[in-house]
Amino acid sequence: MKSSKRRQWPLLVGACVLAACVVIVVGKSPLGAIATWSQQTDSPAALATPIPTPPPREAVSFRMLGFDRGWVKYVDGVMKTADGGDQWQDAIGADITAEEAGAALPADGPFNELLSLEAGLTGQQETPKPLTVTIGGATFPVKQSQFLTPRIGWALPASAKDSKSPLLATIDGGQTWVDGLTPDMKAAIQKEKDHLQQLKLESVLYTDQAAAKAIIGSKWKLVPETAAPGDVVLVRHDEPGTIQWLNKTYTLQPYGAGYFAYLPLSMSAKPGKYPIGDQTLTVRAKKFETQYLKVTAQMESMKQDTARIDADQKKIDQARSKSEPAFLFSGPFVKPIEGILTTPYGYTRYVNGKYDSAHMAVDLAAKEGTPIKATNDGVVALADSLYLTGNSIYIDHGMGLFSQYAHLSELRVKTGDRVKQGDIIGLVGTTGFSTGPHLHFTFWAHNVQVNPDLFWGTTPFRWVEPKG
Repeated sequence: MKSSKRRQWPLLVGACVLAACVVIVVGKSPLGAIATWSQQTDSPAALATPIPTPPPREAVSFRMLGFDRGWVKYVDGVMKTADGGDQWQDAIGADITAEEAGAALPADGPFNELLSLEAGLTGQQETPKPLTVTIGGATFPVKQSQFLTPRIGWALPASAKDSKSPLLATIDGGQTWVDGLTPDMKAAIQKEKDHLQQLKLESVLYTDQAAAKAIIGSKWKLVPETAAPGDVVLVRHDEPGTIQWLNKTYTLQPYGAGYFAYLPLSMSAKPGKYPIGDQTLTVRAKKFETQYLKVTAQMESMKQDTARIDADQKKIDQARSKSEPAFLFSGPFVKPIEGILTTPYGYTRYVNGKYDSAHMAVDLAAKEGTPIKATNDGVVALADSLYLTGNSIYIDHGMGLFSQYAHLSELRVKTGDRVKQGDIIGLVGTTGFSTGPHLHFTFWAHNVQVNPDLFWGTTPFRWVEPKG
């Protein structure tokens, strides 16, 4: 028995060692590791905590400073735009000037003064003041709205979750809105900007705001409404087109916010009333004086050289055949010289007892060499030595209106030069068919000579007749 127990003792020790090894092996086995990972992943304490989504950034107020620039204020900062709200970027408070951050713009918009000039055509439009807007069938409230014109405006949603962009925009007075700017909206805004610029360009040409409104606000306007043979009338229409006048066709050219044409009244225009669009032009009778001149036989014979006269006329016709399609002046016309008026416009002239022509210009006598000023801004259409008129200049003032300067002793400009009102373009002389130093001056409207006296110290835009 004793020997049997001795033999069992080593077996028992071996079994314990084997059991310990199994425990160690199992603890390091993949199954053991998987069990441990499973237990860890099943534990609530081991699950990942999701990051909370921040609430939308809520805007407090906004202000558009024009069609492009504006800002939106938040509790924690400011964002600015320079393209009407298409793109926004963070700005600091110092980036907003005191003027920009001041009281909101007037409800009727900063451009309404210009748009009011057309009130006679479109009627006074009220600026929308929406409390809600609708996008894609959904309607929601707005905190604030601002219209720069009755058509173009922006709105700030009451809640940031209602839009992706800081502001909503409209180009039809609030009938439809978009979240951000579409290509169509950008094009419409640009068109509105251009229209306002054209209104501004035109409005400053009139005597005052009342005169501008009376003309721009009319479908048709004649300036003036009463004229005489030798005069010229400025016609404005709100649409392109043509006018039939004294057997000629005149095309209305775009300028500013309207379409214009000069209508010259030739000496053959008969008194009466003539319909022009929805207006009536009254032509009154006018009597012109008669002048008698005596010249040498040599001078009288100059008018017999028809070949040279015709050659010069071709130059003149070519020069006056093209005129810039814009009014090149903005200020009043000035007298080229302060000379002595020796022959007024329209005189019936007899030379050596024979009828010569109607003198469709003014002759201003002055000392030879007296500087001659450009009557207004324009382009020199012709500067050349001509047979009958001597050294001569024609200046294009746009829209078919030219000024003519003849018998100069010296030319100070050349064809193609741009001149400003008051520039010295030549000197008084007695070249060509001339009896003494003087300036022969006139205006041509569509190749018809018209009375210079209409222009001194004013412009056709200021020929509006006072009412009452």
